[in-house]
Amino acid sequence: MLSHEDALALFERRRRAWLAEDLDAYLALWTEDMTFQSPMHAEPLRGRSAFAELVGRSLATTRPVRFDLEHLAVRDDAVLAEWCIAVERRGSGGRIEWRGMSVAEMHEGRIAVWREYWNPAALTGGVG
Repeated sequence: MLSHEDALALFERRRRAWLAEDLDAYLALWTEDMTFQSPMHAEPLRGRSAFAELVGRSLATTRPVRFDLEHLAVRDDAVLAEWCIAVERRGSGGRIEWRGMSVAEMHEGRIAVWREYWNPAALTGGVG
């Protein structure tokens, strides 16, 4: 069973790695056979390598600016979080900010399943 403190620590490592654009540190937080689903993907992405491609494409087109954790709750090995994220488009400098919720299922201290919920209309022009 995951403690609230352990969940906060994991989310802080995730936040720091993303803001630093440290793809290796970011991906190390996920299991090899992880699953990721968001409003931008009708079918879940399966496997850390597929997720690495997605995150790499995103970092190539946008620069992380902000990742604020608003609320976090833990139940067994699931973490529910509300957050606000902002990115800046590389080249144009345009800023995109959105709020969302996520459910992370943990396995041995890593993220095994990630589902996020947010309004795609908040991403004017898409993030990539």
